[in-house]
Amino acid sequence: MEHIEMLFRFAGGLGMFLYGMNVMADGLQKSAGDRMKHLLEFLTRNRLMGILVGAGVTAIIQSSSATTVMVVGFVNAGLMTLVQAVGVIMGANIGTTITAWLVSMSEWGSMLKPEFFAPLLIGIGAFMMLFAKREKVKDVSEILVGFGVLFVGLSFMSDSITPYRDAPIFSEAFRILGSNPILGILTGLVVTAIIQSSSASVGILQTLAANGVVNWSSAVFITLGQNIGTCVTALLSSLGANRTAKRAAVIHLLFNVVGGVVFGVVMFVIFSFNGSWADSQVNSVGISVFHTVFNVLNTILLFPFGNMLVKLSAVLVKEHETQEEEEVICELPHLDARLMETPSFAVEGAVKETVRMGGLAVLHMETAFDAVRTGSRRHVDKAAKIEQIMNAYEKQMAEYLAVINKGSLTDRQRLIVNNLIYTVSDIERISDHCDNIAELAGTMIEEGLSFSAEAMRGFDEITGLTLDSVRAAVLARETEKMAYVQQVAQIEDEIDDLEEDLRTEHIDRLARGECSAARGVFFLDMLSDIERMSDHANNIVGYVADEGEEQRV
Repeated sequence: MEHIEMLFRFAGGLGMFLYGMNVMADGLQKSAGDRMKHLLEFLTRNRLMGILVGAGVTAIIQSSSATTVMVVGFVNAGLMTLVQAVGVIMGANIGTTITAWLVSMSEWGSMLKPEFFAPLLIGIGAFMMLFAKREKVKDVSEILVGFGVLFVGLSFMSDSITPYRDAPIFSEAFRILGSNPILGILTGLVVTAIIQSSSASVGILQTLAANGVVNWSSAVFITLGQNIGTCVTALLSSLGANRTAKRAAVIHLLFNVVGGVVFGVVMFVIFSFNGSWADSQVNSVGISVFHTVFNVLNTILLFPFGNMLVKLSAVLVKEHETQEEEEVICELPHLDARLMETPSFAVEGAVKETVRMGGLAVLHMETAFDAVRTGSRRHVDKAAKIEQIMNAYEKQMAEYLAVINKGSLTDRQRLIVNNLIYTVSDIERISDHCDNIAELAGTMIEEGLSFSAEAMRGFDEITGLTLDSVRAAVLARETEKMAYVQQVAQIEDEIDDLEEDLRTEHIDRLARGECSAARGVFFLDMLSDIERMSDHANNIVGYVADEGEEQRV
């Protein structure tokens, strides 16, 4: 029963460690808020900035696997290039060392032992969570509770191992792993692949080391294996993604495998000449030091070869024939569940896909208007195809935004997501009006009808203004600049006045007998659809204006 109790304590400790890490990361993400969004913008600068951002994001979410999975999602969604991804992947390996240093804090002094301050952190965090009203304070409380639970879990794991620290099975097992580098690396790889977290597997190894049962040689090779094992998550995540996303996952694997092989050979040679060091016991701080040194040196070593890694990934994941430009434009949204790992990035990805949907609506408008101008059946058919895509686009976006809305969001992020739901609906309604115009154009073609030169001048004028309005609305959603909001409001007034004038002129033409009633019905129906497009553009900028007002408050 005593052994079973120790097993339960270890399992419970591991569970609290993983749960605490998750809660702490969740609080850190919400506390970071929109600053996480701006980190993505830095990625466009250079690879060095990508390394810094990758390290920073991983330090916040406490998982290099999660960061790399997000990178795969970004690449799959077209939010990031492979060249940018290389830097972030390198930085993620550095950022994940933060967790190892947190775990090793218990060996820095008695004041930092988990059993000393963890209960206090949980208590303070719980009181703040229950009685605080401000969202920022509640975010901090999550960080404290997660931090405390993490260390209580470590304490449970350590206590469960203490009775067995002198058991010969441990010393013999780690002696074998230390003397056989390949076996040690495989052990670290398999354990990490099963747990799906190098931070957690390194934490387990540190817990064993803190109890004096791990030697240096085994710790080094297992740690190298853990770094390779963390690639499994990204590789699994890339299944079903596009080829560029698969290449991002392969780059992660290449980076860690090359580093593991190089440093594995170097450390094997060193241990061969210094057997006493190889067999000596290592503590959790020693593992933190090696883990950090390895990832920093590996990044420095491979930094100049980033473009080579991109080219090698292209060799391993071959490209098929490129799509036609029109097919690329009309693709469905690049929505990716990987972005859910960090809600702030998921919101940013949703904004970009909403903007892309707006661009598709503009294409739909141009196509429908061209169908009227040219009397071409080809434009009518193309508009019908875009309408089908837009309907599917709206459905997928609505489902994706609903899932994001259930995540851990700040008040501003939740407002943006709600507004995106309305925006997607407005964009789809614009597309519906395009479909109406295209169908009317198709009927006119079948009946051999066309507008008079005067009517076409009015049609060209109001459609030009409407296109400007929708384009500006899409830009307002993308940039959040109030100048575009004001531009749409101004164009909306112009369109309302112009529509009234065009209706009056049309009635005058009917009275003079210059226009048939049949053509007049088509013209008036199109005017109604065009004016409503402008109304929806005005709705879109209204949401952006609300967000700007909320931010100022």
